[in-house]
Amino acid sequence: MIINRDEDIKALLKNSKNIAVVGISDKQERDSFGVAKYLLSKGYNIIPVNPSLENWQGIKSYPNLSSIPKDIKLDIVDIFRKSDAVGEIVEESIKVKPKAIWMQLGVINEDAGKKASNSGMTVVMDKCIMVEHRKLKL
Repeated sequence: MIINRDEDIKALLKNSKNIAVVGISDKQERDSFGVAKYLLSKGYNIIPVNPSLENWQGIKSYPNLSSIPKDIKLDIVDIFRKSDAVGEIVEESIKVKPKAIWMQLGVINEDAGKKASNSGMTVVMDKCIMVEHRKLKL
């Protein structure tokens, strides 16, 4: 299901713990760095996903979603990639079965969103997870 209402987003964020951040950067000026750091400070477990990083802030980074150990249950796959890369990430997500796909602000891929939704995942599109978390006062 593709969600947009505050109460649905609030429920997703309250019932999530493990967030894979796809496209995370170790450059502090990048949005992915700031958002992941914020989520970490709010008690979420961040699972960094970037094939160019060994680790992020001392946390082991994975080259892709499939390489994350199976005992780590993903709640949200937070995507910081260009919209045209989302389809491939959703394909991989279908295999690892997170509860939700979150496409960051400016990331829009309707086809991938429908595919994720049809596979049983909740989908948030074109919203910043940090902005939503702050707005909902979680």
